[in-house]
Amino acid sequence: MQRIRLRYTKRGRLRFTSHRDFQRAFERALRRAEVPMAYSAGFTPHPKVSYANAAPTGTGSEAEYLEIALTEPRDPERLRVLLDESMPAGLDIVEAVEARTSGLADRLTASVWELRLDGVAPEDARRAVDAFEAAETVEVQRRMKNGIRTFDARSAVASLETVEEDARTDSSPADRPTDRPCAILRLVVRHVTPAVRPDDVLSGLRAVADLAPPVPVAVTRLAQGLFDEETGTVTDPLAPDREAAATEPHTAAATAAATAPA
Repeated sequence: MQRIRLRYTKRGRLRFTSHRDFQRAFERALRRAEVPMAYSAGFTPHPKVSYANAAPTGTGSEAEYLEIALTEPRDPERLRVLLDESMPAGLDIVEAVEARTSGLADRLTASVWELRLDGVAPEDARRAVDAFEAAETVEVQRRMKNGIRTFDARSAVASLETVEEDARTDSSPADRPTDRPCAILRLVVRHVTPAVRPDDVLSGLRAVADLAPPVPVAVTRLAQGLFDEETGTVTDPLAPDREAAATEPHTAAATAAATAPA
């Protein structure tokens, strides 16, 4: 059995697809691409696909992850191309690596979000961010299955800052519906329980600084991965698999040489 880890995106209008919608589209793509999937046992077998920390409906993302199990080995890049061709434009399969390490979900401990606040002046956003950062706790409410729950949105936020339009680069392509000037926030939030979402941070900004954007905020996840406490950055969760793939052939050759008869 071979395991392949994929990174995919939700762009443009496809950010409004639910996680269940994506699951259906992806399973159809697996059939179109004739991927030799492994299936679960039981009366209703399902393809072995593991989804990790999907973004909420209505938010864009450049960094969604899943893992599939195959019954026959396939070249990851060739598999990625076939699956991407079988997916709707906007749900793009952008990276594939063979799983050579364990615990992909354990490496998704934080996310980097971009929040585009159309109609909000950058100076108003900076004042709200300063107030949020200065607060020890920022209590917000969210409706959950068991009713309204109050929790602290501040403790999960590792950093929150305003970003100038000119400071953005193509290396962080977010879902931006317009080009007119607006306030842009960059948010790094740890994955905790209960989960603190960008909407919760926006509610916190409203609570501490009365910041209320006149139109819905465009939210895009730029990255997710392991949070580095020392640098405050979010690392690439697929990097360990790439590193293992790069060193494994060398290690195997060295082992063969060491055990070969003199």
